[in-house]
Amino acid sequence: MRGDHFDYWAGVVTGLVRMGIVSRRGKATTFTGLAAGAWFGEGSVLKNEARRYDLVALRDSRIAMMDRATFFWLFENSVGFNRFLVGQLNERLGQFIGLVEHGRTLDATARLARGIASLFNPILYPETARHLDITQEEIGALIGISRQNANQCLKKLEQQGLLKLEYAGVTILDLEQLRHYGE
Repeated sequence: MRGDHFDYWAGVVTGLVRMGIVSRRGKATTFTGLAAGAWFGEGSVLKNEARRYDLVALRDSRIAMMDRATFFWLFENSVGFNRFLVGQLNERLGQFIGLVEHGRTLDATARLARGIASLFNPILYPETARHLDITQEEIGALIGISRQNANQCLKKLEQQGLLKLEYAGVTILDLEQLRHYGE
């Protein structure tokens, strides 16, 4: 939970995790979804500070945790680890800048298309296949829209041939078009 002091760098082994906050007035905001292969929490470990966001497993998930001592030993002794970490930070920064841009300039369908496409970032989520086992409710939670609105947007994207809706899942047919939807 936000405010907790969590001394681990963590990674999603399986499942789906929502990273976000709930304001004092009760408004939930999603920053991103974390799929298998995603690592998070390096900022809190590096700065030795409490988490600034909540993490909620949207389904059964397995999480790997690297303790602070191991993280800092690798940080001090491994060029490969540092390259990986810089790559992660750079991709996440680009992802969050894109979220701000999309949230301010795109309609719900475009935000949904881009949000789904962001789950296929090969650096942040290297293990994601073209099929996502994800419900419309989970997609709505990740994008910050209702399940009903997510359903309408998904049907529109399916009609355009960009994805295929399936029971409790989505298969991506045109990832590049999803990444640039709304331009």
